[in-house]
Amino acid sequence: MSSDENFMTSDFKSVYILGSTGSIGVSTLDVIRQNPIFKVFALSAGKNDTKMLSQCIEFKPKYAVMFDAVKARKLKDALRSHNTSTIVLSGTQAMCDLAQVDEVDIVMSAIVGAAGLLPTLAAVEAGKKVLLANKESLVMSGQLFIDKVKKHNATLLPIDSEHNAIYQCLPAAMQNNAQNTSLIEQGINKILLTGSGGPFLNRDINTFSQVSVDEAVTHPNWNMGRKISVDSATMMNKGLEFIEAKWLFNASVDDIDVVIHPQSIIHSMVQYKDGSVLAQMGNPDMRTPIAHALAYPKRIESGVKALDFTNMANFSFTAPDFSRYPNLKLAMDACRLGQAATTTINAANEIAVGAFLSNNISFTDIYKINSQVLNMMPNNHADSLEDILNIDEIARNYANEIINKEIKDV
Repeated sequence: MSSDENFMTSDFKSVYILGSTGSIGVSTLDVIRQNPIFKVFALSAGKNDTKMLSQCIEFKPKYAVMFDAVKARKLKDALRSHNTSTIVLSGTQAMCDLAQVDEVDIVMSAIVGAAGLLPTLAAVEAGKKVLLANKESLVMSGQLFIDKVKKHNATLLPIDSEHNAIYQCLPAAMQNNAQNTSLIEQGINKILLTGSGGPFLNRDINTFSQVSVDEAVTHPNWNMGRKISVDSATMMNKGLEFIEAKWLFNASVDDIDVVIHPQSIIHSMVQYKDGSVLAQMGNPDMRTPIAHALAYPKRIESGVKALDFTNMANFSFTAPDFSRYPNLKLAMDACRLGQAATTTINAANEIAVGAFLSNNISFTDIYKINSQVLNMMPNNHADSLEDILNIDEIARNYANEIINKEIKDV
């Protein structure tokens, strides 16, 4: 039986992908390609008009939005030459507006970084089914974001492989109402958040200052964008996921442990008070969590091969070494400090990683900048979206000042 035969005609869903040209967006389109029960209503991207053009030609969305106005005009001209009817828009407001259109059933939030916050919040405020791959939305605005999910009765499903794994290992009662249900009430002792350790798990720490951009963006198991790959190398990505897990699963900092699992086969685990540990396993391919969330609570084809246990390598697990991954410890400490701190490190890290990718700072400078900015920032209130965006801007300015001084002093 084909995937679409498991659904009635009324189950056909209209999807809007925020960040369609990135790795998660591309994987989402591949799952949709295999499952015609989903129709692409709109696509959005930053500057990659070439890839957007090919996506529009194939999937024929009603709308395409480019963040960059110049790229939007270029896309519009190119689509005209292909006689397509896709309407091209530009800017953040257009991305937000489309997230609230009645025809949209599902919004995939796959824009990397703080740029994804406003359109994702717009989708939540419209009560959509939101597939959250943009972890920064929760890192920057956790309580505000979750409060909006509750107020507008939105459905929030995690896409990060780790959080999706945790979600699948939770009791059904908590899956359906995670933000209002406590872990203790569900008999859960710990959330075990796994991480591969990135490309430098066994590299001599004394050589980290010599790490090149090419080395940092080459992940041993996952195919990801450049920014996320660097975050994986520093394990800041795991730190951001730690913060995200706190909000997604109504957890405290002490409810979550990070475990290094280099094989990336067990994507995360949930430990229960009776001694049971439930783990979600699979090949390291983002199409699995995407397919799970798109069709939840049903199951569809993802295009990912099942594990072959007879040819599987041994599993290994270790605790993270914070001298190797100081950014992970910094993120965990920020999670204890509160919303202003997590907003600050996210902003500083985006600027620092961008500077590293531009070869303006060294790999080890990323932590130094993140740490300095966190120490410079007052612990301001972060109760409103205006507060959060203000903290984000100040932190980015501090980070840029530090980087510019480093460059001048070289």
